[in-house]
Amino acid sequence: MSLPSQQALSRTVVAIDGPSGSGKSSVSRGVAARLGLRYLDTGAQYRAMTYWMLQNKVDLGDPAAIAADAEAPAIVSGTDPAAPAISVDGHDVAVAIREADVTGAVSAVAAVPEVRARLIALQREIIGIGGIVVEGRDIASVVAPRADAKVFLTASEDARAARRNSENGGGAGTVAATRDALTRRDSIDNRTNALEATPGAVVVDATELTLEQVIEKVADIVIHAAQGPAPDAASQGVGLTR
Repeated sequence: MSLPSQQALSRTVVAIDGPSGSGKSSVSRGVAARLGLRYLDTGAQYRAMTYWMLQNKVDLGDPAAIAADAEAPAIVSGTDPAAPAISVDGHDVAVAIREADVTGAVSAVAAVPEVRARLIALQREIIGIGGIVVEGRDIASVVAPRADAKVFLTASEDARAARRNSENGGGAGTVAATRDALTRRDSIDNRTNALEATPGAVVVDATELTLEQVIEKVADIVIHAAQGPAPDAASQGVGLTR
């Protein structure tokens, strides 16, 4: 398949949504690197906001307190897929935002409307005229509903738990605990229909696929979108959710 012109790709917006552990980050970065696009991890921004709230002793049980400080932190996201970076008030927090305390609190922070409004505005500013792969929970439905390519990436609970457990450096004995944590996160996220594919999105089930196979499928979807009408699932041989 011939690639579309770089000019066409430079205007393309790719929205990749899906549940935790489905491989969104690895796939999004891989697709962006392959096609010469920028990359944005919106989940990292919510984590950065949560990190700031924790560092500043904001009461995370009080949505009004979170809302009051939603505009305070200066959050800067890098868009290089080879080395994505994120800082808060000028400090690199790429490692700190993955710690357990942030992971345990991010859903509560992300649920506050003022936080969402602040970060969605930031995300749209970064997206700009395009040339970017954006991953998260509500990219195709809220952040960039007119995205050229929309992908909903999913996998079975067992596959997602094993993948996330491996990312966290856990052993075989901790997979069940990881699955329970993902289930709780899914329950919270699904209150806003974040775990449902947006109409027009191509659903990619990564359960039985390698990372490289998923990257190839999604890259093909993006290439088709940049060339013209988006493909349907059948034409791409994409597995639907089970």
